[in-house]
Amino acid sequence: MNHSEDAVGNLNGPLQDLLYDQIKDLVSWQMREMLRQWNRSVPMGDLFLDRWTRAQQLGFGKGTSIYDSSVVLGDVKIGDNTWIGPFTVIDGSGGLTIGDYCSISAGVHIYSHDTVDWALSGGEKDVVKQAVTIGNRCYIGPHSIISKGVSVGNGCVIGANSFVNRNIPDGMMAWGSPCKIQGVTDNKK
Repeated sequence: MNHSEDAVGNLNGPLQDLLYDQIKDLVSWQMREMLRQWNRSVPMGDLFLDRWTRAQQLGFGKGTSIYDSSVVLGDVKIGDNTWIGPFTVIDGSGGLTIGDYCSISAGVHIYSHDTVDWALSGGEKDVVKQAVTIGNRCYIGPHSIISKGVSVGNGCVIGANSFVNRNIPDGMMAWGSPCKIQGVTDNKK
């Protein structure tokens, strides 16, 4: 093994200490810059990775952004100018489509599968997968959960901490656990 292989394979001692100090300094500098420019502090991955570049690499629409702290699984299609907040779970294992100009708030979980039957049967039954669709111009409030098979229409507002386990038609405001329609928006197009 040559010296460079040893340095990469075994980072004990002075080289490890030097690398650690350099990374720590870089992270500290990046945190200060984020605070100075945007008055925010984010997880380390979000300090270094561009949200718009990540969305582009995932094949999402123009102007869409997604935080590094978000988990993306399976077949996910997202339109233009949509914001996917931090600490979200975007599960397209059963298929997931999100439209244009949506705001998917921090901590939202969207699931297109569940493992209830699989777990209760000791693995004898299959995982259940059903596509989820969220229309254009929707706001999904923080920490909401959208269950498999659900369709949220265009121009909808889903309130914070909601469990959406049924379809929500165009232009509705809905919230609760389970989510229930509470009113109408002016945004059905």
